[in-house]
Amino acid sequence: MWQGWTNGIIGIWMFIAAFLNFSSTGNMWNDIIVGVVAAVAGFAMVKEKPWQGWLTGLVGIWLIIAAFIPSLVVGVGNEWNAIITGILLMVGGFGALGESTPTTHTPAHSH
Repeated sequence: MWQGWTNGIIGIWMFIAAFLNFSSTGNMWNDIIVGVVAAVAGFAMVKEKPWQGWLTGLVGIWLIIAAFIPSLVVGVGNEWNAIITGILLMVGGFGALGESTPTTHTPAHSH
């Protein structure tokens, strides 16, 4: 399932990005927390997807909102990073909810 791997990798990126921007402490902690949550939920989504898909989708929404909170994002680069990764997490998380897992159906017996 590509969404799980993608969201997990995006989570790792957010964790790393927290240490690359050298900006406000609020932004650093926001990126660390979002990165860990997205990575764990994303990689867990490879096997299951209901709660992990919702969680990564909601984390994506939070990142987009956080991009417009001045105390969390300092600089245009941080803002665009939050918006783009937020959109990707939303697409991967909510997109995984629409996929159905193959199930085996037993044929009904007719008399």
